[in-house]
Amino acid sequence: MSIAALAPAEPGISGPISMAIDVHAVSHRFSLTGSQLPVIETLDLSIAPGDFVALLGPSGCGKSTLLRLIAGLERPTSGSILADGRPITRPDPSRGLVFQDPTLFPWASVWKYVATGLEARGRLREEHERVDSALALVGLEAFADAYPHQLSGGMAQRASLARALVNDPALLLLDEPLGKLDSLTRLTLQAELVGLWQRNGFTALLVTHDVEEALLLSSRVIVLSDRPAHIKAEFRFDKPYPRHRDDPDLVTLRRSILATLGLPT
Repeated sequence: MSIAALAPAEPGISGPISMAIDVHAVSHRFSLTGSQLPVIETLDLSIAPGDFVALLGPSGCGKSTLLRLIAGLERPTSGSILADGRPITRPDPSRGLVFQDPTLFPWASVWKYVATGLEARGRLREEHERVDSALALVGLEAFADAYPHQLSGGMAQRASLARALVNDPALLLLDEPLGKLDSLTRLTLQAELVGLWQRNGFTALLVTHDVEEALLLSSRVIVLSDRPAHIKAEFRFDKPYPRHRDDPDLVTLRRSILATLGLPT
């Protein structure tokens, strides 16, 4: 089922909401064997409400760390990160995070897994219909009673998306969520992510190693340097959706980004 083709939002899922993110002079270091490992260095980044931004950069350069800082899972060593002008100091349901590996619970059905956020906040009894709505958004309503071992990789990742979406996030943080999927499933979910973003209106920040994926999904591509990460370059791509891999403008920009990354074009 295509998310883009779904009817207007189901009851329980609110209308478009989005969030502005401002990263001001953020640096971050890890403590390793008694020394400090710099991961991010004096990074500035502003993301407008409703924007779809992709982060590219060498493996281990700090992309996922930046997402964790924005999610509130860690505090930066220095600098500040603001969500709609307010400092981020801890995780919040308004900022949903989807990881590369879906972390479903073997003992829980898809419905119960998606419901865990509402249950932890004591809101499941009053808002249980939101779980059904989130499953419908990702095309898993027929698998509400299924268990992880009964799901394909793509279906498991849809369940992870539903778990984030059940809270109506204003910001969706995507840490290579399609990186381990087969090519056909990945192509399908790329299109459905765009449809989901267009429909719900949230702000999206995607970490990916796939330059083509970044250009197919986002309107801004941020290229980070080697660790410690800072912004090396920024590219804008405002072509309408759906986009096509053989679009000459996309191909040209892909080459420029690969060259910036020091990779063959």
